[in-house]
Amino acid sequence: MGFHTFDAEKAAELERPDRYRWVSAEELLGALTADGDDRATATVADLGSGTGFYTDAVAPHVERVHGVDVQAEMHAFYRDKGVPENVSLVESDVSDLPFADDALDAAFSTMTYHEFASDEALAALARVIRPGGRLALFDWSAAGDGAHGPPADERFAASDAADALEAAGFDVLTASERTETFAVVARAP
Repeated sequence: MGFHTFDAEKAAELERPDRYRWVSAEELLGALTADGDDRATATVADLGSGTGFYTDAVAPHVERVHGVDVQAEMHAFYRDKGVPENVSLVESDVSDLPFADDALDAAFSTMTYHEFASDEALAALARVIRPGGRLALFDWSAAGDGAHGPPADERFAASDAADALEAAGFDVLTASERTETFAVVARAP
């Protein structure tokens, strides 16, 4: 299950505004914000940033966004599109993040958790997100019909993601199944 990587030759499809029906910019920003913590959105990472569709939505609201993707072709597309000044592009697998311990205030993944879901990736995230920082995962749900996103057998349920996060030491704040997708928000150990 999992580890489906989006075809970089179809990168332009990631720029469709109808993607907001699965997770809106407002929902994503709300998930990253810890009540009363003004550091909550200072430095964040977009895990599986692709063409920067969601990175661009978050960038105006934070000091720095690291767009993390394993595919150089996705970063090339993003550079051609135009990268905001406060965004840095990082070519890396989530299991091998090149950040110092506690370097991030938050991290998020929109429709890419199935591409990196592993104990190693969650351990890397627990290392680089500061204690109390947020991790927001929005992805295609195993409960979905598979009409959108990866095949159903490559997906996870919200409960699977929540269990994996808890095993990695995260405190799961919310976990919900939605139409075709799930949302899990957790606090780093």
